[in-house]
Formats: sequence, C-alpha cells, structure tokens
Amino acid sequence: MSKRGSTSAVEYPNKRIRSSPNDEEEGTDVVESDQEEDSTLSNRFLCAGEVVSDAGLVESITLKNFMCHSHLGPFAFGSNVNFVVGNNGSGKSAILTALIVALGGNAQATNRGSSLKGFVKEGESSADVSITLRNKGKDAYKPDVYGPSVVVDLRITREGLRTYKLRNKSGQVISTKKEELLSILDSFNIQVNNPVSILTQEMSKHFLHSKGEGDKYKFFMKATQLQQMKDDFIHIKTTKHITEDRFAQNRDCLKDLKRKYLEKEDRYKSLASINEMQTQLEELQKQMAWALVSEMEKELEPMKDKLQCDRRATEKFDEKVDEWKNKVEQAEQKLKHIQDQLEEITQQVGELQPKCAELKAEAQKRNKLLKSCELGVHRCRTNLRDLEKDKVQLSSRLKDLSLSISQTVDAESQLSTERVAHIQTELDNLEHQSSTLSQQIDQYQHSCSRMKEEQGKMRKEFDVLRRSIEANKRTLDTMMASRSNRLRRFGDQMPELLGGIEEAHRKGLFKHTPRGPLGYLISLKDPELALAVEVCLKSLLRAFTCDNYEDEKVLKSIMAKVLRGPRPTIITSQFLPRVHDTRRRAVNHPDYPSVLQALDIEDPVVANCLIDHRGIECILLIKNRTEARRVMQGGTPPAHCTQAFSKDGDQIYPNRSYSADQSRANCLSGDVEEEIVHLQRELENQNAQEARFMQRKKKLDEDLKQNEGLLRRASMEQKSTNDKVTKLQLELTDLKNVEEPQSDDVRLLEEDLQEIVEKISSKRSEFEEAKAQMAILKDDYEKAEQERQQHKDRISTIVEEADSVKDELSKADQEVMKCKHHKKHYDEKRNAHLAGIKNLEAQLKRKEEEVEASVAKATQISPDRSEVSRTAKSLDSEINRLKVKISTQQEQQEDREEVVRQFHEALESYRSMSQQMKNLNSFIKCLDSVMIHRLQIYADLRQFLSARCK
Repeated sequence: MSKRGSTSAVEYPNKRIRSSPNDEEEGTDVVESDQEEDSTLSNRFLCAGEVVSDAGLVESITLKNFMCHSHLGPFAFGSNVNFVVGNNGSGKSAILTALIVALGGNAQATNRGSSLKGFVKEGESSADVSITLRNKGKDAYKPDVYGPSVVVDLRITREGLRTYKLRNKSGQVISTKKEELLSILDSFNIQVNNPVSILTQEMSKHFLHSKGEGDKYKFFMKATQLQQMKDDFIHIKTTKHITEDRFAQNRDCLKDLKRKYLEKEDRYKSLASINEMQTQLEELQKQMAWALVSEMEKELEPMKDKLQCDRRATEKFDEKVDEWKNKVEQAEQKLKHIQDQLEEITQQVGELQPKCAELKAEAQKRNKLLKSCELGVHRCRTNLRDLEKDKVQLSSRLKDLSLSISQTVDAESQLSTERVAHIQTELDNLEHQSSTLSQQIDQYQHSCSRMKEEQGKMRKEFDVLRRSIEANKRTLDTMMASRSNRLRRFGDQMPELLGGIEEAHRKGLFKHTPRGPLGYLISLKDPELALAVEVCLKSLLRAFTCDNYEDEKVLKSIMAKVLRGPRPTIITSQFLPRVHDTRRRAVNHPDYPSVLQALDIEDPVVANCLIDHRGIECILLIKNRTEARRVMQGGTPPAHCTQAFSKDGDQIYPNRSYSADQSRANCLSGDVEEEIVHLQRELENQNAQEARFMQRKKKLDEDLKQNEGLLRRASMEQKSTNDKVTKLQLELTDLKNVEEPQSDDVRLLEEDLQEIVEKISSKRSEFEEAKAQMAILKDDYEKAEQERQQHKDRISTIVEEADSVKDELSKADQEVMKCKHHKKHYDEKRNAHLAGIKNLEAQLKRKEEEVEASVAKATQISPDRSEVSRTAKSLDSEINRLKVKISTQQEQQEDREEVVRQFHEALESYRSMSQQMKNLNSFIKCLDSVMIHRLQIYADLRQFLSARCK
C-alpha cells in the first residue's frame, strides 16, 4: 500500500499529473523503440527507485464501533511485509475497509456498503478509526509540524457524516480539513483506490474473471497511476479554463473600476482653491482674446498669399488666351488661304470646261469627217474589187466565146435554158431561206444581248446581296457574342483591348487612363433614337480619347498588338473634370431634344470629346421625317442648329438631306435578343432570296446557252445557204454568158473590158487620193482627241486637287472651331479667375476690418498684448472646463469629505482588482508551466512502463 522504494523528489516534484483527452489515445499506442532506449529508461527509473524512504508506512490502526466490532486494535505493523490472518468474522476485512475509509476512500470502493453510515455498529452513534503513518526520511511531510508520525483520526456519525483530525506525534490536533489529508496522501503517494495498493475481494474476482482488453487496460492505468495523472491533468486544464474565464470577466470589471477611479480622481482634484481657478480663468480669457486676434491674423496670411499667387496666375491665363487667340488667327488665315485655293481651283475648272467642250466638239467633227472619208475609201475599195472581178469574168468569157464561135450548140442551148430556170428557182428559195435565217439571227442576237444585260444586273444585285448577307452574319456574330459582353458590339477584340489598357494602367504607363470605346460609355434616354444617334456619331462610337500624345503612343502600341484589321480612331484632347458649358451655343428646342440632351453620359471627358468633335449640342433629334424637314427646311432653322436626324437615320440640312445606309442600330440597340431575332429573320429572307437568285441565274444561263446554240446553228445554216447562193449565181452567170456566142458579142465584150480597165485605173487613183485624205483626217482626229484627253486629264487632276483641298478645308474649319472653343474656354476661365481675385480682395478687406475690430476688443480686455502659443479652441475648452469646475466646486463645498472618501474607496478597489488580475495572470502562467511539465512526465512514465511491459 505504501511506497517502499520511491523516486527522488527531483524526478517527480509533483505527484499528480492529469492528461488531456488526446493523451488517452496516445497511451493506447505501444511505443516501439530499440533495446538501447529501453535500457536507458529502465536504468533511469531503477536508479531513482534505489532511494529508500520510510515516509508513508502504516505503523498502527485502531477501530472502535466499526462495522460489527466494538473494539479492534491497536494493531502494530512491521517495516516490511505484514500478513493479517484469522478466522472468518475476526476483523480482517474490517481492518482493510477501515484503511480505505480513513484514508479518504468512499464507501463504494470498499465493496462493503453503499454509504458511510453502514459502517457504524448497530446501536452506536458513531464509529472511530485511528491510523498512525510514519513521517521520517527525506520524503517526510512537514516534519517540523507533525514530527516523526502523523495520526489520522476519523469519526463517522450515524447520519453518515465524516470528520477528520490530523494530529502530530504528541497528539496535538494540527488540522481538521480533508484537503490537508489529501496533501499528505499525495506526498506519501498513498492511493486507496489503486488496486495495486489495495486489492479488494470483489476487485480481485472481477480482474480474474475479466476477459476484455479494455478492462485490463483500465486496471493497468489505475495500477500504474497513469489514470490518476490523466485525471489530475484534466483537472488542471479545467481549472485553467475557469481561471481564464474569470480573468476575462475581471478585465471588464477592471475597466469599469478604472473609469470610476478616474472620475473620483477628477472630483478629488477639483477641490482646489476657487480663487486660483478664478485667477487662472481671467488669465485664460486674456489669452483667449489675443489668441483670437492671432488666429485671425494667421488667416489673413494664406489669403494674401493666395491673392498674390492668383495675381501671378493671371499672367498665365493671359498668355493662354493670347496663345489661343493667335492660334485662332492662324487657323482662320489657313482657312482663308484654303478657301482662296478652292475658289481659284473652281475658277480654273470653270475656265477649262468651255474649252473642253469646244475640243470635244472639234474632235467629234473631225471624227465625222474621218468616218465619211473611211466610208468613201471603203466604197472605192469595193468598187475597185468589183471592177477587178468584172475584168476577170469578162476576160474569161471573152476567151470562152473565142473558142466556141465555130461550134453549134443547139442541144446544149436547150439544156442550158432549162438549167438556168432550175437554178433561178433554187436561188429564189435560198434567198427566202437566207432572209428567214437573218431574221432568226437578229432575234437570237437581241435575245442573247438582253440576257447578258440581265445577267450583269443580276450579278451586281447578287454581289450586293452577298455583301449584305456577310455584313448581317458579322453583325449577328457580334450580337451573339455581346449577350455576355456588350463590348463585342464594338469589335471582337475590344474586350482584349480594354484588358490591355487596364494592364498598362496598373503598370503606370498612362498618365490618364484612355476612355473608349465612346459608344460603350454612353446610354440613350429614349431607345427609339438609337439608329439616329448611331448614324450621327458613326465611327466615333468605336473611337478612343487620350489626354496627351504620350498616352496616345502607348495606346497605339497596345492596339497594334491586340487588334487585327482596321483600328479605332484615337482623339487626343486634354481631359477636363467638368462638362463644357454649352448654354450659349447649344440648340434649345421646346419640342425636340439635341443629341447631347438625348444621351446619358456619366464621364465628362466623353461628353466633352463628343461636343468638340461632333458638335452634338447643335444637332436635333426629330422622330418624324416629315416634321424634321419642316423644321429644318420649312423656314428659318432653330438657332444654333446645324442639322437634324430622324429616328430612321435620315440626315436633314437646311438646304439638303441624305438617307441612311442602314435600317437598324447595331451598337446602341437596347434589346439584344430582339436584334438577334430580327437579324436571323433577315438572314433567312436573304438566304431564300439568294436561293431564288441562283434559280433565276441557272434558268437564265440555260436560256442563254440555248439561244447561243440556236444562234450558232442559224449562222452556220446562213453561211451554208450563202455559199450555195454564190455557187448558183456563178453557175447561172456562166450559163448566161455561154448563150449564142457571136462575133458582135466578142467585140462588145472587148469594149466592155477596155472600159473596165479604164475605170479600174480611174478608181485606183481615186482610191489612193481618198486613202491619203483619210490618213490626214485620222492624224487630225488623233491630235484633237489627244488634246481633248489632255484637257480632260487636267480637269480631273484639278478636281482631285479640289477634293483634297475640300478635305483640308473641312479639317481647317474644324481646327478653327476647336481653337475658338479653347479660346472661349480660357476666356471664361480667365474671367472666372479675375472674378475670384476680386471676390478674394473683398474678403481680405472684410477680414482686415474684422481683425482691427478684434484687436480693439482685445485691447479693452488686456491693454498689453501677450504672445500666446495655444489655440483659441484649446483655450475655449479649458475656460469652459474651468467654469464647470468652479461651478461644481462651489456646489460641492459642503461634500468635501464625502468626495475624499469616495476617491480613496475607488482607488483601493482599483488597486485590489489590479492585484487580483496580476495574481490570476501569474496563476495561469504557473498552470501552463505545470501542465507542460506534467505532460512531459506523463509521457516519460508511459514510455518507461511500455518498455517494461514488453
């Protein structure tokens, strides 16, 4: 039961070690270490066990009226092993039960009863147990108090109450508390509930009959004191949490006590002399007077500095105004110069056009003469060719007549006559057939030319339709992509471009972040005007604006990396924090809004950009086209209104109007799904139209191919017919020439031949003269045509120059408007600046008058001016505090002792609570240290026991 071989006090300074719940799991693990570690731990604990101590041995025990025994003992025990023997009922179990109960065990641990009152002998009022424990050696418990022995006296009443008396060797009562007994048992390492120390009959039966590993492990935990150490550790941890909670509660309480203490301290300190506070109050009031003067004088200094700075800044405004005034003059001079150039070019064109008309008429006249001469040459060539043919025929006929003069040809003459009649009949039929074929050829040629013209028209219409389909497909793709990102309406790469701009802004490459696309940064107040605004702004919807040219270069580099294809326009203009004041130059119609009024623009930079580069404040939006023309062209247009747009996109000027080239808004439309449905329907209609076009084109190609085949067939038949006619005519001519050749015919033929030869000579000379005349006329016509073409090219060159000059004129006009706008802006800023200077001068004058009045008042309060380092606000707060303090002091003059008493009570409470907080904090730190140390001891002991149990 007692510890015969105990460990040293250094190894285990604290006997109780309580573990955390997690340590139970660790305890179930078998520590596998090598033989060297087991040997080391065994040697350590064995060496510690070699120290022998006598403290804690049971020297004797005495029982009175305990259980069924009136008196047992005293029984004296030896220093080593003691055996208690006897018959049944002699008191062996009573001695063991008395040891358990007297040393703090409960009734259930004895297995002899459920309560302590069951141990009192029947008929007696109480039972007594006296145990003497040895208290010698180095482990002795308070040897200077208890001496060599500790006597534990227990009395159990009939009601079940238990009282202790702890005596020293001489019988003097040292303590009656159970806590003292528990401390003694802890010091002696006596554990009445440990089955190794006291094994009852029931516990031994339970242990012998137990088959479960869990029960044996629990027995092991109790026997090795690991369970007690674990319970102690849990108890310490719970105590720590309770202490921490109490510490947190006391912390809030300490704040309240400190606040009350400070209040009482203020009241205690406020009991100073009223006269001193009155004197201090008067001094503070004097300082207050001059402090107000000093602050007002200090307020004058920044106003004077600002006035001087503003006066110096006036020069900069003057320079800016002069600069923009010079720019306006230069721009106007440039505009006038370009207008003079345009007028000069217009005058040149006006002078050249009549001469061009004369040259054209002269060229046409010479062309007519050339055509007439060519006709004469052709006629001469034809006559000459016919005469040559006649000459050949006459020569051949003359030769044939000469050979057949002497022959008679009666029978042949009859056959020849019949053959002539037959040939003449065939010739008539063939000429009729040739005429019919000519008509058919004309019809086929006309039909083919008409079909080719229709093919050309259809090809143009088909190209327009294909371009429209491609554009609608691109628009539909953009709309589909803009379901999740509206930016894609302004370009497929627009989100990537804005991502690049945002990345460059994070890197600090931009002085000011560019804005754009401008159409993404505006919204419509009336969705019906979407098409009108989109047609009005056009390419500006995709444009970007930069504050300076360096930002523009950075933006261009980003666009070059990200965008493929055409890039958006970049407008460089200084960013201003406010929208331009357009009230004097903007159109203001009672019934119709301007573009500026119809848009909701949050960013002033975007609004200023559209005002500067499109003049949206001067453009009206009128939904009805007829009403728009009436307003703009019916009389005098509204003031400051340059143009108007209808909801269908028509652009109306005072003297002209233009129709829109698109029917729906692509970028600014509100309902994306509606636009997608509309585009899908339009694409379906266009695809159906394309299919119809292809059918018509296919049918037209087949008809053209058929007509061309018929034309070729008819041409071939006509050629064949003409060849037959030519052969028959030659044969007929030969037959006619063969009839009755006579000598007179020969002579006539010879005369005809001579006449033809003379005609050929005459026609040949006439042909040569006509040919020479035609060459001369051709040279004259080519020269006239060349001169006309040169004149026309010159006019075209001048017209092209005029177009470029017109572009320059438009740019110069915009530059003039821009310069005037900037000049007006700086004029307004300068006027506002001058007005601000004037207002500041008036404020400065009023402030100086207020300072003079304040100096006069301060002189009345304190004639001598004193330098004050404190502010008037702090002086005023101190004066108010002093007044309150004086008033409170006057009210509390009778309660002085009560205030002092309350102050000391609050101070004592605060100090007491502070000390408690310090003690609790020290206790928590001590608990942390004890828990760490006990946890280490618990781990070492468990490792040692595990090694021994292997």
